Formats: sequence, C-alpha cells, structure tokens
Amino acid sequence: MRTETIKIAGMSCQHCENAVNNALKNLNGVSKVEVNLPDAYARVEFDERSISLKDLWAAIEEEGYKVQR
Repeated sequence: MRTETIKIAGMSCQHCENAVNNALKNLNGVSKVEVNLPDAYARVEFDERSISLKDLWAAIEEEGYKVQR
C-alpha cells in the first residue's frame, strides 16, 4: 500500500469535499480516503499495483477540481 497527500484547488464547500471523497473511494485499488476541505487536500491510501497516482489525479479533475502537482 502507498499513501499520498494530494493538494486540491477549487474546493469551497461540503459538497466539494463529498464529491472528491466519493470519486476517490469508488476507484478500484483505493482502500482509504480522507479529504480535508479547510487545508485543501486528500490523503489517499491505495494499492499501486491496481491504480496509479495519475489515475487518482484524473478522478479528482473529472469532478472539476485542480490537482496541484
């Protein structure tokens, strides 16, 4: 398992936090997600044999938020 903290721009409310959380949780290979709205990040635990960091970024961006790489 690998854990990454991903900085996210554009989250402004509880709906935003929930959208990012659900998008990441629903990916195969993701085992744990913690989204922090005030500090604008998601901490994700995932199996890098099943999913890549780029896949996580894409899921966040598909929800309309900007990943700060």
